[in-house]
Amino acid sequence: MYYLLYGFLYLVSLLPFWILYRISDFAYFLIYYIIGYRKDIVLFNLTIAFPEKSLEEKKAISKKFYRNFTDNFIETIKLLSISKKEIKKRFTGEFDKVNEYYATGRNVQYHLGHFFNWEFGNLSLSLNSIFPVLLIYMPLKNEAMDKIFYKLRSRFGSKLLAATNYLKEFKPYIRQRFSLIFVGDQNPGITENAYWFNFFGRLTPFVTGPEKSARLNNTITMYAKFTKLKRGYYYVSFHLMTDEVRKLQEGEVTKRMIDFIEDTIREQPEIYLWTHRRWKHQFDPSRYTNYEEKIKQPSP
Repeated sequence: MYYLLYGFLYLVSLLPFWILYRISDFAYFLIYYIIGYRKDIVLFNLTIAFPEKSLEEKKAISKKFYRNFTDNFIETIKLLSISKKEIKKRFTGEFDKVNEYYATGRNVQYHLGHFFNWEFGNLSLSLNSIFPVLLIYMPLKNEAMDKIFYKLRSRFGSKLLAATNYLKEFKPYIRQRFSLIFVGDQNPGITENAYWFNFFGRLTPFVTGPEKSARLNNTITMYAKFTKLKRGYYYVSFHLMTDEVRKLQEGEVTKRMIDFIEDTIREQPEIYLWTHRRWKHQFDPSRYTNYEEKIKQPSP
């Protein structure tokens, strides 16, 4: 199954971008107008994030999102065969700003949200970073697709560490130079162990792993902000969250990341992954013995 699926997707990836985007246009029409894939979830999420916007405004954002959603899928397939030159042209950023930290002898950790196109971002960072890149990923349930994404994400040198087995897989790198990539807006599997913070005014659980990793390794901790310049072209800017993570109150790094993610969403709401159930968990104080500490807002 893996070889059959990989072979088909690889052949599709060889098509030029202009043909792939025509496929994306058709997929957008099919998914948005015919299937209506998760349209209720997208509108629900947008209503929480932008209560001040009219229904027409939210529908306009929704349509732009679905166009980016299908583009993201098609662009990810293209990564199976894309050249180094092409990825460098299509995903640019402030890589020199981060590379300057290499001379300090310390390592770097990146926090980002589900903004398009994060798969482009991983490959571009692998090509532009002095630091060896370690990508924390969530294994897919489908074995064939998991192998394909593993191959795709590691094409240009990134080392992949499964979030489900992070401590064991990270151990060989702990005394080496590295940069770690975490997508920090994942829904936690066990909400009792999560950080609960206001996200667009609603208490929301966030995974604790990225912040705990930063504290464990005493990394320089950055937020990677993605901007879509035009179709197929992206830019990343890096923003220092802290270079003294162990001096901060627990939860502070996560809170700063959330603030950055909110600001990025407000600037370009159409490039955020609205189909996931970001607010599916309800905070229940009766389930916690120390819930006041868990939802305490760290001081700025």
